[in-house]
Amino acid sequence: MKALARRIDALLPQTQCTQCGYGGCRPYAEAIARGEADINQCPPGGDEGVARLAALLHRAAKPLNPANGSYRPPQVAVIDEATCIGCTKCIQACPVDAIAGASKLMHTVIASWCTGCELCIPPCPVDCITLAPVAALPEAKLSRERHEARAMRRERDAREHLERLAAYE
Repeated sequence: MKALARRIDALLPQTQCTQCGYGGCRPYAEAIARGEADINQCPPGGDEGVARLAALLHRAAKPLNPANGSYRPPQVAVIDEATCIGCTKCIQACPVDAIAGASKLMHTVIASWCTGCELCIPPCPVDCITLAPVAALPEAKLSRERHEARAMRRERDAREHLERLAAYE
């Protein structure tokens, strides 16, 4: 099952957008491998992504499920730096650490890392984030590595925080 999930995950675009209904590309791949999710739930992958999954799993291709959204050409987030208030909510939301900045200072998007997932847009209190078309998204392997590194860092930070709290008890 794990080997199949890895093969499925390798075919996904690694936007980590959660439009499929799962917390990222890997959980979606695992759900497909377990037979709990359909192959047509990834809008960033589009019909081409569905076709690749269908071929791997020896299933018939089907249209993208409109309940998960619709395919759009590659895009990246762009921050209007003059409007940005430095709240860091976009940084916290970015699943691939493609936003740089510091509290109370403007932020910027590292376009070559951005997957266009749109997860940074809803938390922005000043609506300074828009999407701009790009020729292509980052290589899926690199996006997966950044997503995994972020997850490991967050786990480490949470563990260290609990250890510091325990030291004061």
